[in-house]
Amino acid sequence: MNRRRVSLGAAAIALAVPLAGCVTVHGERADIPSVRGDEAASVVAKFLTVNNRAGASYDPGSILTVESGVLGATDEAGLRARHTNHPQGNPGYQPLVFSDIQYLIPRQVGWPKFFVADAATNRDKNGRWLLVFRRSAAGQPWKAVYVASIAADRIPGFAKDKDGYAEDLGLGGTDLLVQPGRLSQGYADYLGKGGSGVFADGPATSQVRADRDAHARTPNSVTQYADQPSAGGDYTPVALRTTDGGALVFFASRHQSRATFRAGYNLQLDDDTKALMTGTPKTSITLSRVADSAVTVPRAGGGGKVAFLSRVVGLVTAEGE
Repeated sequence: MNRRRVSLGAAAIALAVPLAGCVTVHGERADIPSVRGDEAASVVAKFLTVNNRAGASYDPGSILTVESGVLGATDEAGLRARHTNHPQGNPGYQPLVFSDIQYLIPRQVGWPKFFVADAATNRDKNGRWLLVFRRSAAGQPWKAVYVASIAADRIPGFAKDKDGYAEDLGLGGTDLLVQPGRLSQGYADYLGKGGSGVFADGPATSQVRADRDAHARTPNSVTQYADQPSAGGDYTPVALRTTDGGALVFFASRHQSRATFRAGYNLQLDDDTKALMTGTPKTSITLSRVADSAVTVPRAGGGGKVAFLSRVVGLVTAEGE
């Protein structure tokens, strides 16, 4: 999935209970749905409007009004690079369209709050997009912080209460194989050191390590890698209970590569990387990327492993020396 992409807008949450007067239910204390259904729909509609406007004009500033976290960082950098290379915008832009939108709304106490929009899109014929929207506090706008493109037959079923609300698992104290709040650190450690038995083999795990080994030293370059967790603020993971007893977890991570080239090597860079470049790449280039991941996490003790359903990696900075 190209960097990109989606964003949602602002939906305020203020619930009133008509008793002997109008009593406000406070989101910081009461266990209430994170958003009303009609508000969630308004957020998605605003997201599409702003996203399509930014995609047509390559305007990096507007996208941050409806996106934040790892999604916002990826899309802002991508739009900034494209605007540099194509200041006239994209006259051939095809608007993003959602259909068959479903909402996963948990009951939550306190802030931040989140919900997930699950939609078919005109960008992906065989899959659906799951977008996580987070609101940091009362009076603050809803912003899209994660997106995952997942084949429809791989999206897990979600556990719901008697009223149809999803179950937010929080960051710790769960019965899962890996606590949601530890996934970003665990993944960074795995990529850097290997040896973890909790991640299933695949394109986002064993294949990444194999590709790095293959490119770490070539006749023209030596490349070093560094991986860091990213789990605070709007990068905080989101976890929803699935019907099999496990969870679907969205989390972010940061990845850096530093390539040093032999003297006289004719370095070729793509236009987007050039647009994001600071410094002059004479002997080395340091690339910083962020990864937007969605994984299934099984219960502890069952022999299952963490499996990636989606991983979107976006370049955010480039530095030449």
